[in-house]
Amino acid sequence: MPIAMRPSQALRLWQQVMLSQVRNNEPDLTMRQTAILFTIYLDAPPHTVRGLAARLNVTKPVITRALDTMGALKLVSRHRDELDKRNVLIRRTVEGALFVERFGDGIIARASELPT
Repeated sequence: MPIAMRPSQALRLWQQVMLSQVRNNEPDLTMRQTAILFTIYLDAPPHTVRGLAARLNVTKPVITRALDTMGALKLVSRHRDELDKRNVLIRRTVEGALFVERFGDGIIARASELPT
């Protein structure tokens, strides 16, 4: 179901979501890291470094650096693919699932506060 929104409302919503993330002391992810994280949690697995790089149209080192940060925050984990040792599988974590769920809840909460 499409949501009708003016550009100023969309920008205000994005601003309010980002402000709530900062105020609630959530992990400070870049846009690229957030896009990678949401791809991992919203698209069906399996996820590999190679696959994520292709999906986001970035290099594998870009994905690796982002995964280093997100791994340190326990938002994702990496494991060698037992069937093909060349592949690194990216897995969801409980901490990551909770972060994504809170982010979604924050969007809903901020959207309900938008003036009509």
